[in-house]
Amino acid sequence: MKSKVITITLILFFLITFVIFFKGLKNPNLYTPISNQGKEVPSFELKSLGDNTKIISEKIFRGNKYYLMNIWASWCIPCRDEHKILMDLKKDKKIELIGFNYKDNFKNATSFLKDLGNPYNIIVSDKDGIASINWGAYGVPESFLIHENKIIKRFIGPINNEDLLEIKKIIR
Repeated sequence: MKSKVITITLILFFLITFVIFFKGLKNPNLYTPISNQGKEVPSFELKSLGDNTKIISEKIFRGNKYYLMNIWASWCIPCRDEHKILMDLKKDKKIELIGFNYKDNFKNATSFLKDLGNPYNIIVSDKDGIASINWGAYGVPESFLIHENKIIKRFIGPINNEDLLEIKKIIR
């Protein structure tokens, strides 16, 4: 009798454990950032990467101009891949590139720009990553196309030639 109770208890324990784990597998446990397309640009106050001056978002994203805000880091391999495309986009005078240097070392970041070129009009240092998270970003590289202080398009991952054509089409 005692062995039957132990056996039934063990079977019930394993059955309940199995059901809990099975249900847990069906629930996605991925971080999904807020979709902020069409929303106002999140405000920030950060230091410039170069000279540590204070940069305020309200003074950057003004008027009827297009901006591409690009979150990057020197340790990010895909950032190297997209860099030549950003250098090409820099030639277009209808758009300004704003760099968000994400959780990076100053020396490595400046070396990265020295080696590959600087496509950015302004670069801010997001040392702790909080400002990037406020934008809804969850990795690097990530870019936001901005017009009239609103996010009009988001690019997750490195910008490629297709994205470049789409950006150029939008800003024409």
